[in-house]
Amino acid sequence: MQNAKDTFYTTLQARLAAINPSRTLVLRGLVRPAMLVDENELPTAWIPMDAFRLQWTKLHVTSASPLPLVEMECTIQYATDGSSGNGGMDRGRLLAAMDAELASALAAEPHTVAKLNYAAAGAGVAPIATGTNVFWADPVFGAASAVGERLERTATVQVFANQEAGEL
Repeated sequence: MQNAKDTFYTTLQARLAAINPSRTLVLRGLVRPAMLVDENELPTAWIPMDAFRLQWTKLHVTSASPLPLVEMECTIQYATDGSSGNGGMDRGRLLAAMDAELASALAAEPHTVAKLNYAAAGAGVAPIATGTNVFWADPVFGAASAVGERLERTATVQVFANQEAGEL
């Protein structure tokens, strides 16, 4: 399951970076695309604005075949306070831009990618293909909500993958 989560995240992060390369954040001193997975980051009270936060919220495993089918729900939360140059009065437009970026990244073809194992990746070592795919359904966008001066939205996406023997 972790391989499917990592693959979905890196695919979505790369697509969003291609759609809007200027949507970045600084995290632990590094500038990176403005997307993070809550379970992979250090706990903090700080919630980044104008960034996408992924959370894995539901899990269902169907083991009726040699390779069990895993269905996970990914919630993607994002928010904006608007820009300071406009006194926050553009927060609706900025949230709409984030909606469009996320919808475009999730709708881009293909809706399936080769599942990769990132456990040994890094320092010049590429991730290893597992031989199966990760695929996902269309996103469901929740209503925008105002929290003080902030506009927020949550989208949910069903993500599917087969679980190989020995995979966590």
